[in-house]
Parts: sequence; C-alpha cells; structure tokens
Amino acid sequence: MSGTGPGEPSDAELLRSHAKGDADAFGRLFLRHKNRLWAVALRIVCDPEDAADALQDAMISAFRRAADFRGDSAVTTWLHRIVVNASLDTLRRKPSKSVAWSGDPDELPLPDPRRGLGGAGGVASGADKVDTRLDVDAALGFLTPPQRAALVLVDMLGYSVAEAAAILGCSEGTVKSRCARGRRRLLPYLSHLRTNFPAKRNQPVADGVSSEQGGGA
Repeated sequence: MSGTGPGEPSDAELLRSHAKGDADAFGRLFLRHKNRLWAVALRIVCDPEDAADALQDAMISAFRRAADFRGDSAVTTWLHRIVVNASLDTLRRKPSKSVAWSGDPDELPLPDPRRGLGGAGGVASGADKVDTRLDVDAALGFLTPPQRAALVLVDMLGYSVAEAAAILGCSEGTVKSRCARGRRRLLPYLSHLRTNFPAKRNQPVADGVSSEQGGGA
C-alpha cells in the first residue's frame, strides 16, 4: 500500500531517491504515512509526549538506514516495524510494574490513569469514551511489550494478523498467541466495560475504542 495518486512516485521510489541524496523525498514519504505511524506509536506508548519521542527516534533511524532497505517487505511495513521497535524501547526504559493478583476481582490493583486521550481517529465524543480510553490505556500497562504491540495492531488499529506478523517480524501464530494472552490478561481490568474482548479483526477492545487507522502495511 503506497497511498499514491496518478503520477506520484511510489514509496520505494521516494526511499531510493532519498538514499541517492534527494533532500525532499523522505519528508514526502513521512507525510504520506505520518497519521498511521503516529497512531501506532501513541496506542503502544499511551502517552503523547513519549509517543512523539518514539516516532521522532524511529524516523531518524529510518532516515539514516534508508540505504539498507532491500525491498524484502513493503516500505510501509518497514516503517511500521521501526516505529513499533522504537515505541517498545520507550516502554522498556520506563519503570516496570509488578502485578500480583489472586484471581479475586475485588483485589485487582487499580491502574493509574494515563494521559493519552487523543489518537489519529480524532477526539473522543462524550465522557464515556474518554473514560473508556483512560481505562484501556491504563490496563495496557499490565501487558508485556510484545503482547501490547500485537494487541494494539490487531485489535485497536485493525491490522490483519498477517500484516501485524510482517510488522513485528514474527509468525502469524505468534501474533495470535500474543493477542490471545493479552486479551486474557486485560479482561479482569476491563470487565466493567460493556463490550466483550474481540475474537476477530476490527472488533473494538472496548466501547469507544475502535480501529483508528485501519489499513495494511
């Protein structure tokens, strides 16, 4: 998926032009895909400031590594992979949480609300959507980074399992396993929300949290 119109250069052509010294090519490539890349960073990190830092680090890395791109995947897949890795690195630099739970819902630790309210899909309408986004963002903090990345791509942003596997550099079975484990781990924290966890692509994790930037990579 290149997102180009008639007469426009493809993603691969822009990347090659950048590698050859075209001063404008990389900027055009980034502008073409920035909304999806921002959505991925924001939903994984759940903090606008950290997401902006992760996206900036990712684009600096892509800018410098353009000559190493061999065309084994789509340019968008390559860009998404760099953004996901930068976002996960941001998470790993944060203090980790150790959560112990006996199985009794009344004994669940209360997640701290997170600040990430926005997203590429626009401003949530109504207090219920805002509260739901806070709950989901906070609960995501209890997943391992690999589970979090898979769940965000498939359940929150609407990428197919195959697309997520290409982005994450793992098998489709691994993506399915990470999503299933992530859903099971999140369910106790979000059981007060009305909608069940998704069993297939493009179903929202919870009310008010739907696919924000669907599409392939």
